[in-house]
Amino acid sequence: MSLAVVYTRGRQGIEAPLVTVEVHISNGLPGLSIVGLPETAVKESKDRVRGALLNCGFQFPMQRITVNMAPADIPKEGGRFDLAIALGILAASGQVRDEPLRELECVGELSLGGELRPVSGVLPVALQARAAGRALIVPKDNAGEAALLDAVRVLPAAHLLEVCAHLNGTARIQFQPPALAPSTVEDPLDFADVHGHFQAKRALEVAAAGKHNLLMLGPPGTGKSMLAARLPSILPPLSDQEALESAAIASVSGQPFDPRQWRRPPFRAPHHTASAPALVGGGGNPRPGEISLAHNGILFLDELPEFDRKVLEVLREPLETGAITISRAARQVDFPARFQLIAAMNPCPCGYLGDASGRCRCTAEQVARYRGRLSGPLLDRIDIHLEVPRVSHELLRHGSPGGEETSAAIRARVVAARQRAMARTGCPNAWLTPQQIKRVCALDDAGHRLLEHAMDRLGLSHRAYHRILKLARTIADLAGSEAITPAHLSEAIGYRRLDRMARSPVGMRG
Repeated sequence: MSLAVVYTRGRQGIEAPLVTVEVHISNGLPGLSIVGLPETAVKESKDRVRGALLNCGFQFPMQRITVNMAPADIPKEGGRFDLAIALGILAASGQVRDEPLRELECVGELSLGGELRPVSGVLPVALQARAAGRALIVPKDNAGEAALLDAVRVLPAAHLLEVCAHLNGTARIQFQPPALAPSTVEDPLDFADVHGHFQAKRALEVAAAGKHNLLMLGPPGTGKSMLAARLPSILPPLSDQEALESAAIASVSGQPFDPRQWRRPPFRAPHHTASAPALVGGGGNPRPGEISLAHNGILFLDELPEFDRKVLEVLREPLETGAITISRAARQVDFPARFQLIAAMNPCPCGYLGDASGRCRCTAEQVARYRGRLSGPLLDRIDIHLEVPRVSHELLRHGSPGGEETSAAIRARVVAARQRAMARTGCPNAWLTPQQIKRVCALDDAGHRLLEHAMDRLGLSHRAYHRILKLARTIADLAGSEAITPAHLSEAIGYRRLDRMARSPVGMRG
């Protein structure tokens, strides 16, 4: 036949829209043209496909070949369409059977020798192929990623000849998906490595239990980054749905992917020189940024005031909504961005404000200007403001008298508290809606008086009011208490350190 149809998938955000490759061979001057809004890498596929077919011993038709990639209004980019174009030419010229192509989808880049090279974004492709009820041919290096899904027929191939043999029925591709158990590899970073810092460890435990945002303040070298790096070791493993969402984002962004670790919450730590598009996503064909790569995990921003203020301000909306919309003239793409923000900063420009050494010589105006790089609305969205002071030399040398608590012990409490919250509302406490807050964060008269006094004294916003209630709910869950007591509320109010400093005229001096 002179017309063949092959199904493949494009890439649009974290979606994989169906692309139908139609190949028509007709009389006329020899040539191959590709239509359907192809970008440069797709236009260059004609040379890769020609070389692969000739080097595999197939005939390249010396006729006019037209390749239409529908729908025509979706941009096509990358080498992911090479395999579909090659199979379409072979089917249209009668060199392979076309009937099996009706039940298949395929993605893969071809080398000049016919080898299949891996492509990014295979997991969303597998999701859509499963929904369409078709089998999926992928490069062998992408097979482990595609096999994360149940009930998807994955056909991994290393070479174009393997695919052609499968279509012609001479040698079927067989694949047994590996049994992927949750990771049993312990995190090499453990809270037992951190001596002292009992209040900081407690605050991180509360943050992990409720997915609360946290900001650490302290002089250089006190252990802020060390503490943040160990936070993943106390987080519960991701659920199936969360793991698939995070894996899909990593897949479309081309990040290294280890199927054995796919239930681990992601941990992203961009440098403070990162631009706004790098942080939230962007580009001509929008790609996910750091906040989306941290979806269902942690975004750690060290040296927070050193980030450009305009870059930090773009975090405000995703911190509230859990999503980011990238708009361009021709298209609009939504990326999930439900991350937990963990940040660290020095208390002043030199870093030693309040340090026992007395080395700080910053004026109150310099300190105010330094902290003014962080807007009030952004700080309002951070539940816990935590001071991380220096620990004594004796504690560094010998450790705590009773020994340091391990991450495994802390994680057990975090998991239990998280399960209480999920059983009650189906979400972590940091995500509670105002209606849910009224229902599950009720206070007694003593609690209301305490919170009203704190609101008046610290000048807290309504957003801070709700965040204190959610924080107190998490503290009560860690204690196994159904009711929020004044003790739980007091601890939650105590974590609003920057609010107290902003209201105190001497707060700038520590």
